[in-house]
Amino acid sequence: MKNILKKTFVIVALLFFVFGCGVDMEELNTNPDGITSATPNVLATKLILDITRDDIGRTKGFMQPFMHDKYIAWSEFAQDLQYNNIGRTDFSELTRLIEAKKMVEGLEGFPEGTANSYKALAHFIRAYNYFKLTMKVGDVPYNEALKGEDEGLFTPVYDTQKTVIMGVLDELDMADQLFSNGASFDGDMIYGGDPVKWRKMVNSFQLKVLINLHKKTGDTDVRVVERFNQIVTSRPIFSSNADNFSLVYKNAAGQYYPFNEEGNPHSIYPMVSSELTDRLKNLGDYRLFYYAAPSSVQIGNGYTESDYEAYVGVNPAMEYGQTLDIFSSNDFSAINDRYLELPQGEPVYLLSYAQVQFILAEAAVRGWISNTAETNYENGIKASMSLVAENTPDNATYHHGRIMDATYIDNYYSTTPLVQLGGTTEEQIEQIITQKFLSGYLQSPNTAFFDNRRTGYPDFEVNPVTNLNIPSDKFPVRWMYPTSELESNTANVLAAISSQYSGNDDTNGVMWILQ
Repeated sequence: MKNILKKTFVIVALLFFVFGCGVDMEELNTNPDGITSATPNVLATKLILDITRDDIGRTKGFMQPFMHDKYIAWSEFAQDLQYNNIGRTDFSELTRLIEAKKMVEGLEGFPEGTANSYKALAHFIRAYNYFKLTMKVGDVPYNEALKGEDEGLFTPVYDTQKTVIMGVLDELDMADQLFSNGASFDGDMIYGGDPVKWRKMVNSFQLKVLINLHKKTGDTDVRVVERFNQIVTSRPIFSSNADNFSLVYKNAAGQYYPFNEEGNPHSIYPMVSSELTDRLKNLGDYRLFYYAAPSSVQIGNGYTESDYEAYVGVNPAMEYGQTLDIFSSNDFSAINDRYLELPQGEPVYLLSYAQVQFILAEAAVRGWISNTAETNYENGIKASMSLVAENTPDNATYHHGRIMDATYIDNYYSTTPLVQLGGTTEEQIEQIITQKFLSGYLQSPNTAFFDNRRTGYPDFEVNPVTNLNIPSDKFPVRWMYPTSELESNTANVLAAISSQYSGNDDTNGVMWILQ
């Protein structure tokens, strides 16, 4: 923690060497030396890019969380994340929160509405990063964090996960209130500084936080169901794919899709997972033909590119030697060429309208809201298919003759009994989470892991022979605390480990949110 806080002062001072003065990403790339101070709009750009472009990563770094989410097997060599060795995290996200504070401190003289929007963005950035961090480890510093510059406090006490989560929810409420009284602001490449769109985002994100608290509905302090209901009935949330919180890529230097083949030495290594392909095949889902490429071996065996049998997923839990043999044989499905060949690829979202529809469907099935679960569930499937179709050129190389046009998308649910929502509450939860998984291919990193962790769905295979977690018959459920905290904030991190995990900082400790 101490090292992070010290480094922050240098980072803020150097911001103007890294980011341009406008909100347009092309200008950010072509005019890196065009500013002379870290003004609120520049800090806003930096903070938004931190949680989108930088967290999404590029080339192999882009693919790594999708190995963890069981969408991808990797052929280059055995990958820790594919085999469930998640190790330690870091607290680098907290650096951003000091930058958010400085953004607010620089608002003197701004019109009230514009200032409200920047303040709202700061609350969202705090909530987003604290939620991400606490979901990984459990307890984290919150009330005493970020006081090194002002108070010389470099060893903050850890707050309980419950305290942190309640702080996250309160900050999202504040963000909504401020954006409701906000005005357009500069520095935003996602929503163009539109406070109305940002209100939808912060409220939709709060729904995501709350669904992850489904085991805490009995906690009267957190008020999970009450909060969820209040948002659904009285606040704006995502209403179409146009609301997705996503980074849009371009055919311009420095703005290519993060796994584009240009300058990508890892483009040959991804193999589409059977956890994805088998489910798509079973449901007769055309997204298979947009996500993957056919096996050249199966094409040689007489199947066509529009045959389901031509698509061969690779079990991500199998031994690496077997994976390598399959890679050498060419009898597998690689990722679809559109991810490699199209400079713009497709927008990569961190939260989507489809995800929100699945969250609403799950909440309805759990009895939290009066929505019709089936309507939200079907809307989520349609939104996912539409997003894929709209970002894929009408080229047989990319859809392999199985075109998801409006007629197919509109009729898929009604004509596919296996996908229709039904059965017990638990069976419906499994269907919803499975469709959420199918919608999230190469999108929203770690969402599938967190959904599997809290619900058990999708029911991924655990192979004790290859699983690097200990014990080998279980998936890990958390990251361990950073080495830097053990070295510089020893007493406080050890106290947190003791109170949560009986002194064992391992990957199997069950944090409060999962109890």
